[in-house]
Order: sequence, then structure tokens, then C-alpha cells
Amino acid sequence: MIDLIAFDADDTLWGNENYFYQTQNEYAQILSEYGCKEAVLERLYSTQIKNLKLYGYGIKAYTLSMIEAALSLSFREIPGELIAKILALGAKMLTEPVQPMNHVQHVLENLSKNHDLISITKGDLLDQNRKMKKSGLSKYFSDVIVLSEKDDQAYQQIIEGRSIKAENFLMVGNSMKSDMLPVLNIGGYAAYVPCKYTWEYEKLAESIQHEKLFELNNMKEILDLKFFN
Repeated sequence: MIDLIAFDADDTLWGNENYFYQTQNEYAQILSEYGCKEAVLERLYSTQIKNLKLYGYGIKAYTLSMIEAALSLSFREIPGELIAKILALGAKMLTEPVQPMNHVQHVLENLSKNHDLISITKGDLLDQNRKMKKSGLSKYFSDVIVLSEKDDQAYQQIIEGRSIKAENFLMVGNSMKSDMLPVLNIGGYAAYVPCKYTWEYEKLAESIQHEKLFELNNMKEILDLKFFN
């Protein structure tokens, strides 16, 4: 039996990565005089990955990396007006609408009747709490946990803190790297719900084959899992 069900937030409960893709296109246009789109975005990605241990995840960290990459590409000669435009991109992302993904509300409403639901996500605490509130989904969750990193130890601490066993825990998310693999490593169940947009950093080089991994086509199929029938 499943005692605790956790849901990833960004790109599982609501769309998020699509805003990053839109921002990248605008960012490349702003910096077009300093390189082609591919070169600009490659520099941005490498800067972002380098800064993960320092800034963590989220839009604010991303904005700092956008500024740093712009300074690097321009050899620190980028005019202030372009820096202002980059800051505006970050501010826009922080005010985008939060729209629940298809079937999410229906699934949460059904599962919350008989199960304890929590959200486990990465990113900026203020921003993630803002999105949860704007989504209208907070009423279904007993807790919202924002981690600096999703790894085996983090998940283990969460389930131990609730005095449950890993075999009674189910994680639902769109990232094989952050949502599926660590949970499988500690003995839990994982349900993968694909999203149209997935950050390159969250992709695994090899596919996962595991008896406790369920690869679904959409969120609604969670209700068909053996635990809930």
C-alpha cells in the first residue's frame, strides 16, 4: 500500500520550462551582436551549470547566470540598457501565469480523499510557494517541500521524517534524473509523467528499467496504477 504520494511541481503540476524556452529566444536576440543563437545559449547553459552549487535552481539564479553569461560574451562591455533588458526577462518570468497541467486537478482531487499528498520540488522557496498559491492546488497538499537538491539522501530524510517505509512511498514527476532515479535507489515507487519541455540537465544518458518505475502517457493514468484499484 502507498501511504505517501509526492508530486514534483514545475512541469508536473504546472508548466514552467516553456517560459525558460521563450526567455532563451528573447535573450539570444538581445545578445545577437555578441554571437549566434547557438553560441549565446551554449554559453548561458554552461554558466548556469557552473553556478548551480552557488546559486541553486530557480528563476532568480537563472537571471544571475544570464547576466554573467552576457558579461562574458561581451568581454564585460555590454551596455547597461541591455543588462536592464535581461533583468526584465527575469522579472517577467516571475510574474507569468501558473496554469495546472491537464488532468492534474482531477487526479489530486481523487487521490487526496484517501492519501497524504505532498509536493517535493527544487528552486527558490519564495517563487515555488508563490506558484503553488497561484495554481490553486495548495489545498490538496499537506506539505510543500523545496529542496536545494533532489538526491537519495534528501528523499530518505523526507520519508524517515514521516515514519514510513520506502516501499510505501510514490513519487510522481517529469524528471528521470531528479524524480525517478533517487526514489528507486532508496526502494520507493516512481511514476514518470513526460512533459513537452525538459531541461537538458534533467535528462539521463541511459534509460531506466525498473520494476517499481511506471512510465505513463499522461497524468490521468496515475489513477489506473495497481495501488489505487
